[in-house]
Amino acid sequence: MSQLRQRNQGPGRNTRMAKNRNVLLLAAGVAAGVGLALYHLLVRPWQLRWGATPPEVDGDRPGDNLVPSPMYETTRAVTIRASVAKVWPWLIQIGYQRGGFYSYDWLENLAGLEISSTGHVDPELQRLDVGDSVLIAPETPLTVARLEPNQLLVLHNTMNPFNAQTVDLGEPEPGPYLNWTWAFILRELDKSTTRLVVRVRGSYEPRWLAPLFYALLEPVHFLMERKMMLGIKERAEKGKPELEGKIEVDRERGL
Repeated sequence: MSQLRQRNQGPGRNTRMAKNRNVLLLAAGVAAGVGLALYHLLVRPWQLRWGATPPEVDGDRPGDNLVPSPMYETTRAVTIRASVAKVWPWLIQIGYQRGGFYSYDWLENLAGLEISSTGHVDPELQRLDVGDSVLIAPETPLTVARLEPNQLLVLHNTMNPFNAQTVDLGEPEPGPYLNWTWAFILRELDKSTTRLVVRVRGSYEPRWLAPLFYALLEPVHFLMERKMMLGIKERAEKGKPELEGKIEVDRERGL
């Protein structure tokens, strides 16, 4: 009996185990390949243009000229059942140490950002001009490149993707960089309905960063930005008319 057991546990058994492992590895590889193909062909196009119509995706947008040949671009949109005047105050106060980003604060705080998205419009955060900075992290400012009240906010930065420090592309050897824009466009559909379109464009060096953008940045960016857009929508649709009125009065007084 012992000899029989040894024969059953001999080279033949090892060969079967090796074949089983190979079958499992092959199955896992096929599953991963199918999953990647489905993501690339179906999920990725959907998340890159979540909520946006073909004209919104294909048309030129303010700020596109700042990144004329993008290696990465997203255009997303959402309809908000509120007037442009109710949406704009929430948009203009976004930022680190401002109103937050109305997204998953707990995820941002895992990186030590200490962000707390506000649930009210702060009149002190309603003044913003071209050339001002909006922080997205303690040492990562985005410059206000264009601003048209109740219509448009374009933020721009060229940063080192490894340490988030600002990079001057005018230098002879600027090193690794991510040159990108973040554009928010408000379009009035009617007096009580607004279309929010958000476009991101970016180009970067070195080119080998592409797999990191594809596998890491794109999914995280979609997760956070989608929540942010829904956060703006929720807040604007629940906005308090009396506060909106106060902001309009302050603007008329130049405050």
